[in-house]
Amino acid sequence: MDTKQPLRDLQNVTKPLTATPLAKTDVKLENERSKPKWTLENFEIGRPLGKGKFGNVYLAREKKSKFVVALKVLFKSQLQKSHLEHQLRREIEIQSHLRHPNILRMYGYFFDETRVYLILEYASKGEMYKFLMAQPLQRFEEPTVANYMAQLADALMYCHARKVIHRDIKPENLLLGANGDVKIADFGWSVHAPSSRRTTMCGTLDYLAPEMVEGRSHDERVDLWTLGILCYEFLVGKPPFEEEKTDLTYKRICSVDLRFPAHVTNGARDIISKLLKYQPEERLDLKSIVHHEWVQQHLTSDVKSNPTTKLDQRCKYYLI
Repeated sequence: MDTKQPLRDLQNVTKPLTATPLAKTDVKLENERSKPKWTLENFEIGRPLGKGKFGNVYLAREKKSKFVVALKVLFKSQLQKSHLEHQLRREIEIQSHLRHPNILRMYGYFFDETRVYLILEYASKGEMYKFLMAQPLQRFEEPTVANYMAQLADALMYCHARKVIHRDIKPENLLLGANGDVKIADFGWSVHAPSSRRTTMCGTLDYLAPEMVEGRSHDERVDLWTLGILCYEFLVGKPPFEEEKTDLTYKRICSVDLRFPAHVTNGARDIISKLLKYQPEERLDLKSIVHHEWVQQHLTSDVKSNPTTKLDQRCKYYLI
């Protein structure tokens, strides 16, 4: 197959794809991450999974191993027009080296004259944003949110130990694995879940921490703020500082004008309030999120048994 053929033409030759449950297939694929000869010929292309400003995502299967992946296709012309080639290289370098059950794996990449292809883990239950919007009241129950918070806190501990700051944790940048586990899916290129959210040069306005809104320097503690915003949106159905006018949103963020609807319990209010602190150093740290009483009372057995959420094993895990 000519790799210069437009991706839209590939849809005419696609077929249903099913994963082969081989325990070490992903390891074999990962071992070839830097393989210089990856081409589109190595993959069978399936249905589209999502579309975005810089390209599209397709279900795909590596022909030799029969391993199912998500193939993200980015158009060079769009990247060049936005002067984002350097950031793409940096994001590939970051995500391809991360190994955590709640972070989407990047197995490799390749490119041709017009496109860059990212070979990603396939999260079969899809986009968190769509899942949230499909709920009867467009919000989750507290036990569900508590489990998501524990998983995300642990994934961010892993990132921060490697000096990686995400800065943009939000439903649009999360996917769900086969068992419903959260996957941080986007380290700079959101094509899985297009949305109409307001964005700035720094990211999504409703999720920006005060220090970013005010143009001050920021560190990994901006991720603590975004977790607080995310927790609120999961429970309420919208971010806490959302307003029609941008300047009002800015004011509410910087004054931490936090208001809870009646259905949010005291435990949930406590963890959100401790994360949404104006001063970064006052925010609840990631380890304390996992051990917060509200989180612990709702944790399911599978999350509790995850070795990465056991403090006595965490340091060893980070050194792998």
